[in-house]
Amino acid sequence: MAEFMLSAEPTHSRWNRALEPRLRVAPGDTVQLECLDSSGAQVHPAMTVADFLNIDRGRIHALTGPIFVESSEPGDVLQIDVLEVAHQGWGWSSVITGLGFLKERFAEPYLFHWRLEGAETRSLAPAVVPLRPFCGVMGVARGEDGVFRTRPPGIFGGNMDVRELCAGATLYLPVLNRGALFSAGDAHAAQGDGEVCINGIECPAHVTLRFQLHKKRPLPGPIVESSTSPPRDAGSDAWIVVESSPDVIAAARAATSRMIDLLADRWGFDEVHAYLLCSVAMHLRLSQVVNEPMFTVSAAIPKQVLPARKLF
Repeated sequence: MAEFMLSAEPTHSRWNRALEPRLRVAPGDTVQLECLDSSGAQVHPAMTVADFLNIDRGRIHALTGPIFVESSEPGDVLQIDVLEVAHQGWGWSSVITGLGFLKERFAEPYLFHWRLEGAETRSLAPAVVPLRPFCGVMGVARGEDGVFRTRPPGIFGGNMDVRELCAGATLYLPVLNRGALFSAGDAHAAQGDGEVCINGIECPAHVTLRFQLHKKRPLPGPIVESSTSPPRDAGSDAWIVVESSPDVIAAARAATSRMIDLLADRWGFDEVHAYLLCSVAMHLRLSQVVNEPMFTVSAAIPKQVLPARKLF
């Protein structure tokens, strides 16, 4: 079990399975990644909104990777254990004309700087915002040839903005290419469900991940085993199925259906009983509503509802 370090640069802001891997690891290995903020270090704590409007938006997400995981092949499952996500003391959020959930109401550009103090920030007084850093983008290379913007998420993971992917969580992704070609970035020190203004608290971060591989275990899309680390909330300690679609209702239905399949396959429920359980115990959430044309829905069942078990 080896440990590696991977610097942020050169980052990439497109999914492209032809990209050369920056690092090769074996299952069981741990990697410490340096992740720039989502602007690719273009935003800094003293920046004005006028300067912010001139950044190169083609560099948004600025991902660290790709990482080649030895012996991984299409049809396998890549397990990513999130060991640590550490912010670097500052972050930013913005309003961008034409983007966000309420883009008609909030059309004027705005930039806000956050000072991050340990596990909280008091920058937006009188609010005290707890910090729970995670990577908004964690994904493997897409399964088709071509160059694709990183904004839309998909079965490969990507820009899911699932806030439960903090330290202590585990992400399961289908492998779509030889080596998986995993990348991460777009760290958020905190984010609400929906990420409604277009940003969480965007920040640079040091991220430590451990990779595991499950051979010949097809997976139709991302699954999260969420964290038990503090601060605990309704999303802690749960099994979470993640679905993205241009139609938010279609995403919600797909997430619910996949949860029923998961309960039937792993816990032995009759499908109709799994359906009933989802109706009385599952939390259906909008993880992000701003990465148009794709919306992301998370279906979560608390672990306390089910007998303990490993997913693979």
